[in-house]
Amino acid sequence: MLTYYVLSSKLNMNAQFGKNSKWPLQFPLRPLLVPSITLLSLLICYTCMNQISLEIETTRNTKLSVPSKQKDENTCGTNFVRRDEIPYIHFPQPKTYNRGECACTPVRYFVIISMQRSGSGWFETLLNSHPNISSNGEIFSVTDRRTNISSIINTLNVVYNLDWLSSAAKNECTAAFGLKWMLNQGITDYNRDVVNYLKLNGVSVIFLFRRNLLRRLVSLLANDYDRQAKQLNGTHKAHVHSKEEAEILAKFKPKINPSALIPNLNFAEKTINDSLHSFQSIRHMILYYEDIINKEEALFKVQEFLGVPKMRLVSRHVKIHTKPLPKQVTNWGEIWKTLNGTRYAHFLNHADY
Repeated sequence: MLTYYVLSSKLNMNAQFGKNSKWPLQFPLRPLLVPSITLLSLLICYTCMNQISLEIETTRNTKLSVPSKQKDENTCGTNFVRRDEIPYIHFPQPKTYNRGECACTPVRYFVIISMQRSGSGWFETLLNSHPNISSNGEIFSVTDRRTNISSIINTLNVVYNLDWLSSAAKNECTAAFGLKWMLNQGITDYNRDVVNYLKLNGVSVIFLFRRNLLRRLVSLLANDYDRQAKQLNGTHKAHVHSKEEAEILAKFKPKINPSALIPNLNFAEKTINDSLHSFQSIRHMILYYEDIINKEEALFKVQEFLGVPKMRLVSRHVKIHTKPLPKQVTNWGEIWKTLNGTRYAHFLNHADY
């Protein structure tokens, strides 16, 4: 642009004063042109280097060692899949075994995002009763697996390549494979990176929460007490498989601090809302503990979401707290006064659910 301006100015002056006329002022073309070109070249070079650095940083932040769809979709064929579901269909090739004749059986990846004492343990046993679903527990309860984003990504790569071995692992024909991830196990510490990973890998999210946060708090306090008391023959059990064990654990009635109650409920509610907002761009479904108990179709919707045949799911888990809330809390009168008239008053409902 600068060169054009200089040449244009010279032509205009020639036209005005004539070819042989002397200009009123000699225009220093070469001394100005050379530094201008040099400066312009440096500016272009600086801009290009910045753009390259930005692209490298963006790639580093989004493409975090993603496991590829190692089996070509064209080889296995996806004609039977709706176009909008193709990003969530995978054909992994595990390193630890051969999928054999099931190499072209599509696999859907999922993660259950939940909070402690929200029914996630029970829900996972229900899923694992399905012959085509493998949910591998709280993998990130082990701190070393979530010390930084690299350790998280490496762990997820192993899981979604079907190389994670656990009691939930089925066989080479598994059609839905995933894990359970609690909100206090690193997922919120690396929120953006985790969201990018799940998007790039076509991982679907199942949110599982509890509507009645007061009941969840009672369950939390009772479980914390048993960690210390170990009421079942000196052993702590978060979940039980017999009515007798459930009755023993249900005998303990926690005392809730009235002054900390509403802040506690506020925090739990905010944690849930923040997680829903953070992962809203990912394919997901929202499930509530109460719906699993009351609505049989809730589990059918989950199976449809995971793309597996619908069937009745079962679990050996036995519910511990089955009595109305007033019989589960030592200082129920104080709790009633604290919540009555607030937006949490509906949690006081005496009915089971």
